[in-house]
Amino acid sequence: MLLGTKSLSLCLQTHGLRVGQESAKKAVGFFEALALIGKEEGLKGYWKGNLPQVIRIIPYSATQLFAYEAYKKLFRGVDGELSVIGRLAAGAFAGMTSTFVTYPLDVLRLRLAVETGSRTMTEVAVNMLREEGFASFYSGLGPSLIGIAPYIAVNFCVFDLVKKSLPEKYQKRTEASLVTALVSATIATLMCYPLDTVRRQMQMKDTPYNTVLDAIPGIVARDGFSGLYRGFVANALKTLPNSSIKLTTFDAVKTMVAAGEKELQKIMDENQRRQKQSKSE
Repeated sequence: MLLGTKSLSLCLQTHGLRVGQESAKKAVGFFEALALIGKEEGLKGYWKGNLPQVIRIIPYSATQLFAYEAYKKLFRGVDGELSVIGRLAAGAFAGMTSTFVTYPLDVLRLRLAVETGSRTMTEVAVNMLREEGFASFYSGLGPSLIGIAPYIAVNFCVFDLVKKSLPEKYQKRTEASLVTALVSATIATLMCYPLDTVRRQMQMKDTPYNTVLDAIPGIVARDGFSGLYRGFVANALKTLPNSSIKLTTFDAVKTMVAAGEKELQKIMDENQRRQKQSKSE
């Protein structure tokens, strides 16, 4: 379900990019894009570019969550406590690490969904390598890193702090984690979405923008300030449930692992006690 939502979101966002490339007459709204995709490409159009998304999301999420835990240990103070700045830094570095590792797949996903001609991921990759060089796989990386760093920093930091502030009896409840994750994802999405718009524009072939400083005023001049939030509804439909479920699942798994480790330690301690007791006898 989530992967289908991601694909629909990608199609709705990239359809807006097509319109922006071919004509600057007007922005395409959510429901208009929904209808156009169905009319022009049929039901399969909503899942266009889904394979690279499926391939990308597993290593992306795994790298991001693992890196976050690793960076939190790195940024802990001498007293073992993690400050708000430390949490923000850990989230920012985790977001940039996962983005850098899986970025070529993100570019392929967008190209496959938007461009006509070659229709498989391999064909798109070969054409990009032949016509644009290896650097094209990292086109728009700068805005992506700039955009993902504050997003993950705010998202993960707010989640941790709000969860930590809850009464202890609610901290381990799944529904509390889900609501907390939804709140943190909403705040982060509202703050950072314009940079995601810039990233998608700069990933396109023959983009007129070279830097973030070119792209932001260019998009505003063409579509107005609302152009920076084009596709926001579709993105929110994807990001909010995805981020909420991801953080909730990760939190639940951490709790299970911690409980398992505690139980294992108890068993080991009990075995050691019995061994010592048997030797003394």
